[in-house]
Amino acid sequence: MYYRMYRIIRKPFHELTLTELFEIVRARFAIFVGEQHILEPEYDDIDYRSVHIFIQEDGKVIAYARIFQGEAPGQWFIGRMLTVHRGQGLGAAIIAAAKEYIQEHEGKQILLHAQVRASGFYSKQGFKVCSEVFEEAGIPHVMMSLSVDS
Repeated sequence: MYYRMYRIIRKPFHELTLTELFEIVRARFAIFVGEQHILEPEYDDIDYRSVHIFIQEDGKVIAYARIFQGEAPGQWFIGRMLTVHRGQGLGAAIIAAAKEYIQEHEGKQILLHAQVRASGFYSKQGFKVCSEVFEEAGIPHVMMSLSVDS
């Protein structure tokens, strides 16, 4: 799958190269710890069971999300969504790639915890708010949901 001149990469954890994993870690740390000052652990066991979707430019990850199955049949989650260059459609491309993968794997619903300030972006991608505001890592969030047309 391609977005403009970028190839969108979708890989389960065990298929990531060491370089890809390092660049994912670097991007996540830069955005979530460096930019947003989130001090909670950035890495968890969910990474092992996730499919990592990312776009690289000159070997650096410039857009990323991880997707993983929820407990309910057909339920998937998107997490750790980031773009280094905003306003260029990279986030929408990552969401489209995630949705395509989830559809290919018989997903019916996609859930995510959206930072309140980013909920407008997700609304443009078809997600709907399905919770009250809650705090996660010291930042206001809402749960958002999207039904997948398989």
